[in-house]
Amino acid sequence: MIQHFPVMAVMLLFLGAFLVAIFGRISPFIRDGIAILTATISLILIYALIKPVMIDGQIISYWMGNWEPVEGYAIGIGYEVDALGLFFGLLVVTTFWLSGIYSLGYLKKDANKMHYYTLYLMLSASVLGLVLTGDLFNMFIMIEIMTFASVALTAFRNKQDIALEAAFKYLVLGSIGSSMTLAGVALIYRVCHTLNMAQISSIIGGQFNLTTIMAFGLIVSGLCVKSYIVPFHTPAADAYTAAPTSISMIFSGMVNKAGVYGIIRMVYVVFRAMDRSSLQTLLVVFGAVTMFVGVTMALAQHDFKRLLAFHSISQIGYVITAIGLGTALGLNAGLFHAMNHTLFKGLLFLTAGAVLTATGTTNLDKLGGLSKKMPVTTVCFLVGAFSISGLPPFNGFASKWMVYQAIYEKASSSGNFLFAAATITALIVSVMTLASFIKVTQAVFFGQVNPEHSEVSEVPFIMQLPMVIMALLCVATGLFYNKVQEFLLAPAAKAALSVTNYIDRMMGEGYAESAGVADILWQPASFSFWNPLVWLVLFVVIFLAVYIAIATGRKNRGAILENGGAYDPKYATFFSGEQEEFSQVGGSDLFWGFKTDWKGYYKVMQGLHSGIVTDYASYIVMAAAVIILVMFICMR
Repeated sequence: MIQHFPVMAVMLLFLGAFLVAIFGRISPFIRDGIAILTATISLILIYALIKPVMIDGQIISYWMGNWEPVEGYAIGIGYEVDALGLFFGLLVVTTFWLSGIYSLGYLKKDANKMHYYTLYLMLSASVLGLVLTGDLFNMFIMIEIMTFASVALTAFRNKQDIALEAAFKYLVLGSIGSSMTLAGVALIYRVCHTLNMAQISSIIGGQFNLTTIMAFGLIVSGLCVKSYIVPFHTPAADAYTAAPTSISMIFSGMVNKAGVYGIIRMVYVVFRAMDRSSLQTLLVVFGAVTMFVGVTMALAQHDFKRLLAFHSISQIGYVITAIGLGTALGLNAGLFHAMNHTLFKGLLFLTAGAVLTATGTTNLDKLGGLSKKMPVTTVCFLVGAFSISGLPPFNGFASKWMVYQAIYEKASSSGNFLFAAATITALIVSVMTLASFIKVTQAVFFGQVNPEHSEVSEVPFIMQLPMVIMALLCVATGLFYNKVQEFLLAPAAKAALSVTNYIDRMMGEGYAESAGVADILWQPASFSFWNPLVWLVLFVVIFLAVYIAIATGRKNRGAILENGGAYDPKYATFFSGEQEEFSQVGGSDLFWGFKTDWKGYYKVMQGLHSGIVTDYASYIVMAAAVIILVMFICMR
């Protein structure tokens, strides 16, 4: 019976979307009830797989329509759930269930809720189907459904100026990524005459020719678009900002993780290419650049949600860097940070949605003092901010520390200076992340209350509940990281490296051996917080980062000027009984010296983020060309 659970979980969500579209007009209770009930049952079905898959080590396979392999060739669509797929499946169902609960309160003032819940269930089903399927073309179909559901949800509040533009960008750029994936799938079918990932892995066997290199490069490039890796990241900021916050949480917690999952599945299992130093270097470089560009762009933002969008991009950089190392510890670290990013970034988006619901704005320059009005939201935000900044004992500290150690050990063993540079980049980016959230904390929750928001109160309990749950999970996964490692990370990482089990479970016992497939040697990741040498490196790098931060902006300090060069009275000292005006330190003010001294860099970034969709399309095409060229040079 349990082998039916994965397919039931996916199909139930699609059925729920269908039922909401038919019966959702009858009453809000029926509409909301169908959406939450189907999400809850799907959650239970996936959680029921934890013991057999994660603890007992089983791999659950299911052939749609009972179309099992014929004469050693897979001709049907198969679902294959190993610990790696289930790990991401757990993230998916947890995220969309919490988002659904939050939506009950968040969408009270919105119209067309029936359309919202239909698209919400379609998006959830497509991402869940993507991480559970064992068929490459079925993965592409799920990517397509995911893309178009995401486009429609981005445009859901279409009266906002940014919504339709953001949806159009997402549609064009997402379609380019999907087209690259489809082209790669077609080339693979030309070579292997099958679309089953297990059989493709046994046929290719890590040995590449010109066709398979081209296919590999196209598929990885298409998945990079879905992961928002720089320079494939350009639709993310607008989409995260324009979409309802409950959907922004799903974009951050589910949609980009689907791309990350696809990359891991392709490079470790299907193409088995992670033993090649050229691919490791390529992924680490892309990850380090993504980390840095994301966090520096976040520092310059004045909008709460847009700032969180760029931080999502930055944190994905940590994940890609870690999984690109090709080591057990690196893969553990990447999976751990992917999970933690789902938790703390989802939490931060929910707090941004609470602020928007209460005040009607996410402009950092118009907020302030909300800790007095919204204590639960403030505490939850602080937990998320401490987590993403890597402060102990929250989960971001544990996973970032694992990432640091994994990169450091790889740099030490390989002697590759790019890995050493990635170590320093990761540490400095963490400091800049903390600085960015100091800005948000001050601008939104501390200081004076804007007179316009004097009547603001806490959001309803139905919105507080998901925030509190995610905050508790951020704390629990940080305190009990060893249990997370034992029951979630180690099984998922081992599954990515145990290709023979994956092939044999789908194609039949002994199939991998007959095809000459061998596993990458699995060694449990060795991880400890108490490596004195690593602590010394951390201290030195953080000291240098703090020194640079203090030194930045020293020049030109003094009277703060407005854009036109006139003195801004906002910063005047009040004394002798004058009436004080609202003088909150907003998003434009804190670290203004940093932005001044880095104005050359930000001028370049502003030019690159032009908002012109043809520019963004050219970035994707050029980056894909670079990836394919490097693969042709280094992987033949």
